[in-house]
Amino acid sequence: MKILVDTNVVIDALTGREPWNECAEKIFIMGANHIVDMYITASSATDIYYLVRKHLHSAPEAKKVMGKLYSLMGILEVGESDCVEALASQVSDYEDAVVEKVAARHNMEYIVTRNIKDYQFGSVKVITPEDFIQKMEETE
Repeated sequence: MKILVDTNVVIDALTGREPWNECAEKIFIMGANHIVDMYITASSATDIYYLVRKHLHSAPEAKKVMGKLYSLMGILEVGESDCVEALASQVSDYEDAVVEKVAARHNMEYIVTRNIKDYQFGSVKVITPEDFIQKMEETE
């Protein structure tokens, strides 16, 4: 199963942000165990780095964290067509619209996010981390 993990879920796992970190970490474990194929967008990678560096107060440590993240997740390029098509998207938040277009182009089965309301009019299914974990446990 291929999933695009939204920035907020990645940050929850990497910074231990409560109360969401537990579910985010379970999803990371699924990726590490090759139960799911996890991806982020290239544009999310820069946002994640910025937030991790700010959290850790260290650029070298943030780079180490990012290296570990990249070993768990693929990085999907953001292309011109994604940006242009996002302008006409029914997804109201432009940044989320770009993520949704990238996810659709790469045939992601889900976008895993705590922010499902912004994605509700996109073509890719969205699911909260809690619901995703429950769905995966039901299929075991």
